[in-house]
Amino acid sequence: MEYLFLGLAIALVLGFEFVNGFHDTANAVATVIYTNTLKPVYAVVWSGLWNLLGVLTSSGTVAFAIVSLLPADLMVNDASDSSLVMVLALLISAIIWNLGTWYLGLPVSSTHSLIGAITGIAIAHSLLSLERNWWDGINVSKMQEVLVSLLVSPLLGFCGAVILFLISKALFQREDLYSPPSEKEHPLWIRAVLVLTCTGVSFAHGSNDGQKGVGLMMLILIVFLPSLFALNLDTSPQAIARLVATSNSVIPIFEAQISGTIVEASSDELIANSRAELTKFLQPEGQLNENIWRSLISESQNVHEYLSQSNNLRDIAIGDRRQVRNDLYLMSMAIGKIGKIETPTKLANLPNLPNQDVIIDFKNQLDHILKFIPYWVKVAIAIALGLGTMIGWQRVVVTVGEKIGTEHLNYAQGATSEMVTMTAIATANYFGLPVSTTHILSSGIAGTMVANRAGLQIDTVKKLLLAWVLTLPSCIFLGFITYAIGLFVIHH
Repeated sequence: MEYLFLGLAIALVLGFEFVNGFHDTANAVATVIYTNTLKPVYAVVWSGLWNLLGVLTSSGTVAFAIVSLLPADLMVNDASDSSLVMVLALLISAIIWNLGTWYLGLPVSSTHSLIGAITGIAIAHSLLSLERNWWDGINVSKMQEVLVSLLVSPLLGFCGAVILFLISKALFQREDLYSPPSEKEHPLWIRAVLVLTCTGVSFAHGSNDGQKGVGLMMLILIVFLPSLFALNLDTSPQAIARLVATSNSVIPIFEAQISGTIVEASSDELIANSRAELTKFLQPEGQLNENIWRSLISESQNVHEYLSQSNNLRDIAIGDRRQVRNDLYLMSMAIGKIGKIETPTKLANLPNLPNQDVIIDFKNQLDHILKFIPYWVKVAIAIALGLGTMIGWQRVVVTVGEKIGTEHLNYAQGATSEMVTMTAIATANYFGLPVSTTHILSSGIAGTMVANRAGLQIDTVKKLLLAWVLTLPSCIFLGFITYAIGLFVIHH
C-alpha cells in the first residue's frame, strides 16, 4: 500500500509540474506568437526545451525554500500517515486551482497556489493538534520573505517595463517597432531579439518554477524512502570528517552563551528533550534562550558521536537515517533562525560569538548533507515541465497576447516585458526566492501598454486581479480541507 501511495505522490508532483508548464510557461511564448516572430508550434517546442535546460542547471535553493515553509514538526515527524497526507494534500490543492484557472484562461501564479496550500496545511495541522494556536505551524519569517518577493515582483515588472519601454522608444525611433506587427517578413534583428528574450524567460522560468517541483519530489522521496534519500549518501569521507571536526568546534561557542551549569552527558532523554526544544523554537513564538543553546550543544555532541564512527553515511543503519536527518535538519534550521533574530540576540551581535563564521560554516556543511538533488529528479521534473509547455499553452497565451491591452502586442512591448521578466527571475534565483513568472510578465505587458499610451481592457484586468487576490485564500482553504479530510480517512 505504501508503494501505491508513493507512485500516486510521484504522479501528482509530475502532474503539478506538467500543469505548471502550460499554465505559467505560456507567458514566455505569448510575445513571440503575437508578434508573428515564431509560429506557435515552433515557439512552444523551443520554450519547452529551454524550460527543460533551466531545470537541469538549477541550483536547488528555490526548491528547498519552498519545502522550508512546511511546519517544522511535520518535517521531522516519524508518523508516516501525517507526512503522507501532507504531501498528497499539498499537490492535490495546487493542481485543482491551477487547472481551474487554466480552464478559464487566467494566468495566475503556480507559486501562489503552492504557498497557499502549504499555509492551509500548516493551519490545519496546528488546529488539529488542539493544544496549539492556529498560526503555530506557519514558518512566519520564511513566509514573509516569500510573500514580499511575490508582492514586489509584479510592481517591478510593471514599473521596469514602463521605464525600459520609454528608454527603447527614445533610443530606437522606428515606427514599425511600436505598431502592431504585419504579416509580411519581419526584420531579422527584431525577430532575433524576441527569440532571445523568449529563450531567456523560458530558461529562467525553468530554473525557478521548475525547482518547486524538484523540492516537492525530494519531499516525497524523503517521506517514503528515507533509507535512500534522507541523507546525501554520496557525501565524501573528507566532507564527513570535516563536519565531525566542526561539530566539535562549535560546542565551546554554544557553551559561551550559557551562564548556568552545562550538562556533559548525551543521554537518550537529553537528546529527546533537545529535539523537542528545537522543534518548539522553530515555531513562530519560539524564543531564543539558554535551553536552545543547551539543545544545540546536545545535538552537536550527538552528531559528533554518530558520524565519527564511520566516514561513510551508508554505514548508518537504515532504520536510523531518518532520525539522523531530523537531528541535522533541526540544527540547521535553528541556526538559520538565530541568524535572523533581531538585535540584541542576532547572531552577528551576540557578544560571546567571536567565531560566528564557524557556526555559519557548520550550517553550510549540514545543508550539504540535507539539501541534495539526484540528477534523475531534475530530469523527470524537466521533462514534465517541458511537455506541459508544448501541450496546453493556448488558453493562457490568448489572454496574455490579446486581452490585457486594447491594442495588438507590438515588437517593443514583447521584447521589453520579457527582458524585465527574465531579469527579475534571474535575480530571484540568485537570492533563492520563488517568484511568479505569470505576475511579472502580465504586469510588464500592462506596463508597456500604459507606456505606449494604449488602454487596458478593464474587464480582463479586473479578472486577473481578482484571480491573483483569490489564489492565496482559495488555496489555503483547499490545503486545509484536503489535509483534514485525508487525516480523517486514514485514521478512520
